[in-house]
Amino acid sequence: MTRIQYQECIDACIKCMDACNYSYVSSLKQYDLAALRESIQLDRECADMCSFAIQAMTRQSPFVVEILRLCADICERCADTSSRQSLAHCRDCIDACRSAAMACRLVSGVASVYA
Repeated sequence: MTRIQYQECIDACIKCMDACNYSYVSSLKQYDLAALRESIQLDRECADMCSFAIQAMTRQSPFVVEILRLCADICERCADTSSRQSLAHCRDCIDACRSAAMACRLVSGVASVYA
């Protein structure tokens, strides 16, 4: 696959990375950090993984299928964890994570055919 074929997934991962970074910073400003601990940790993990997935797609890594599948798993876990919170920035993060997970699963399925 080429970078152009990955573009929708790249865009979804960028949105997810941005939403997770925003959620991470916003969560750190809350009073009850203990209740947000897991969500904060997964926001960072998800943002980092999306960044790595974007890099893998743009350089056409031979491991892109595995990376995208892992990214999808982490995005889904982040969305599930964030769904326990009632904060507005968590809602944005949930939507972006679910979209990125779907895009990563779709592209990793298509990419495995080309591998």
